[in-house]
Amino acid sequence: METLITAFKDIIKEAVTKSKQSTVVTEQNVYQVGADDILPLLSKIVESLALPGSGIDGMEHLQDLYEKAAAGKSCLLLPEHYSNLDLSIIVYLLQQAGNRGADIARSIVAIAGMKLTEDNPAVAAFAGAYTRIVIYPSRSLIGLDPEKDRAEIVRSNGINRAAMKTLNEVKVGGKIILVFPSGTRYRPWEPNSKKGVREIDSYIKSFDYMCPVALNGEILHVRQGDMLDDSVSKDLLRVTAGPVISCADFRAKARADAEAAGIEDKKQAVADAIMKQLEEMHNAAESKRLKLPGR
Repeated sequence: METLITAFKDIIKEAVTKSKQSTVVTEQNVYQVGADDILPLLSKIVESLALPGSGIDGMEHLQDLYEKAAAGKSCLLLPEHYSNLDLSIIVYLLQQAGNRGADIARSIVAIAGMKLTEDNPAVAAFAGAYTRIVIYPSRSLIGLDPEKDRAEIVRSNGINRAAMKTLNEVKVGGKIILVFPSGTRYRPWEPNSKKGVREIDSYIKSFDYMCPVALNGEILHVRQGDMLDDSVSKDLLRVTAGPVISCADFRAKARADAEAAGIEDKKQAVADAIMKQLEEMHNAAESKRLKLPGR
């Protein structure tokens, strides 16, 4: 299979040329508005790889979440995470779903790790197509020395304080906040990469509603190395949105189940409950997808 960089060399070059994306994250630029001139380039990639029959199931649930957000409620979109084109797939298929779908797509603000902005100009250009709040992931702090890396630790705290302040303002302004519960792409050679991160419990605690989203079909295959080295292939893509759930109710049940099972880490139990639901949704959707024409 071709890699992303070889299959879409011209599109990637155009995105980098057009990008005005800062490659350094600071406390002052954690909120980054998507670039309208780069978004069509990402959509073009997805369009060229998505087979006929690709689309969204549970559109009514996304509309429900959108209406709740428009009414001032804080709303989370919680998708599975298989590749750096996941957000592109969701947005593209929403845009293909008509005016309401396009409205939902425009309302999405993604929580994104700073690696997408700082590590590679091409990846930063692609990330810049979408409105996002940039955070300093806790996993990026692993291995830092409290003394030698003191400046970087101070920087991380400053970025995350600014990001949380921005999040608290944006989440009640008609926006849907997209967070990947696993915090990273699933890598088959690292089974723990599909495990939910404990931090997702804090998001759920501070939001009103959530909507889980399963992603089936694979057009960008993760390899060890840079995103641009990932391989591409055509596939039938299905995005499945589950019913909107009260965050408080979901969290209370997950913590009660953990208590009954003697599990001490309640934060991880909430993250595990989300990933379990996503896995069940994924498996059910996959059995249906494999029966669709074109597979």
